[in-house]
Amino acid sequence: MKTQMGEYVAGAYLKLLLDCDVVDYNVRPKTIGLKGLAEFDVVGLSFENNEAFVCEVATHLEGVNYGGNKVTLEKIKKKHERMQWFAETHLQEFDNIHLMFWAPVVARGYLTERLADIQDIEIIINGNYAKCIEELRCLAQKTTREIGNPFFRSLQILEHLRK
Repeated sequence: MKTQMGEYVAGAYLKLLLDCDVVDYNVRPKTIGLKGLAEFDVVGLSFENNEAFVCEVATHLEGVNYGGNKVTLEKIKKKHERMQWFAETHLQEFDNIHLMFWAPVVARGYLTERLADIQDIEIIINGNYAKCIEELRCLAQKTTREIGNPFFRSLQILEHLRK
């Protein structure tokens, strides 16, 4: 599957601000027998910090919606369970494992309240998502080096425009 721009946002943040040495997109484990498991959107590994990051990214600009609030919440919970399985099965050598859900727009209320109740997942949505973008934008102002991430390169171009 082609990497989506929202996945590049999360990947840039993992690489540049969370010091991941390796960031991969659309990771498909070779393990057989996982019904419905297509991929993990972004996986980052920081060897120096002994940390791993597994991210689900939903870039729905009108709000995350897979067919109503309850269906959406259940789908996110199932994705979280798969991320937990992946971490327990393939990332045991890392001391710190972060499971993350990234989405720029999530309707406040039912979803935001219940997402906060899911154990062991970092929720990067709405204002937190915007904060991550702002951190990347500030870094883009100070750098010109190409890192191989189209989103971050676009930020660099925008921040270095001459007026």
